[in-house]
Order: sequence, then structure tokens, then C-alpha cells
Amino acid sequence: MRISVRVKPGIKGMARLEKQEDGGYIAFLHARAHDGEANKALLGLISDEFRIAKTQITIVSGVKSRDKVLEWHD
Repeated sequence: MRISVRVKPGIKGMARLEKQEDGGYIAFLHARAHDGEANKALLGLISDEFRIAKTQITIVSGVKSRDKVLEWHD
């Protein structure tokens, strides 16, 4: 499976994943975009949401961007 995610790091409220009308997602994360903290938090959020291991998820593009493409195999 391959999904597009727009990351919004450093939020004060609850961390969450919201599906958009275009099929993409927005991830609201507590972690800041510093030293890969937001990427780690994103992998944890995706892992919980889709019930897969974090180690199965790959950031295909956007490692240093807020717009990312993630992929894993079911």
C-alpha cells in the first residue's frame, strides 16, 4: 500500500491522522521536526492506525519534507 501524508509537527492537541477527500492524509504530531523525531512519530502513528509493524513502513519520498509518501506491503 502507498499513501501520501502531509505532516504537521509540534501540535499541542492530540496526535492524530485524518483522511482527506483526495485520498491523502494529514498527520498531526506532538514531535518536532528535529533529528528525525517527527518521522519516528509518524511511523508510530501509521503503525497504530493500519496495525502493521513500524519496521515494515518505508518513507519513499519526503524524508526531509512535510509532504511524504509512505509504503508498506500487506
